[in-house]
Amino acid sequence: MNNKKFLATILPHKEPMLLIDNVIDYSIEEGWLKAEVTIREESLFYDKNLKGIDSVIGIEYMAQTIGCYAHYKKKLSKPEVGFLLGTRLYNNAIKVFELGKTYYIKVLEVFASEIYSFECFIYNDKNEEVASATINAYLKNTKEFVDE
Repeated sequence: MNNKKFLATILPHKEPMLLIDNVIDYSIEEGWLKAEVTIREESLFYDKNLKGIDSVIGIEYMAQTIGCYAHYKKKLSKPEVGFLLGTRLYNNAIKVFELGKTYYIKVLEVFASEIYSFECFIYNDKNEEVASATINAYLKNTKEFVDE
């Protein structure tokens, strides 16, 4: 659906900090967005000793996916900085996001005002959950937002 060049226009990140690769699908009406990332040697945080990326980086994959969701939900005309307020129960079934594998990140909106709460999940290419967390974030209301 999208690519890194497009993602750079909706997220307040530039390479190399733009970590996710694509937005796959979303439904604002149902309150979710799905993105993907493929682990490459040139990926930021790639560790050749691990032959992948430490799974703690999954929190940032989730946060950037939330940023994409905010873009579509709020119909932002430009990237807006959000603030991760907290992460609860980051569960990871793997220690490393492995080189050459693609992972899918899904965020589900639980609560929204200026403070958002999301249930977040990361799946491998077999659709097995490999990480999950609850993330709370702040995104201020600005004139850049167009309310639905």
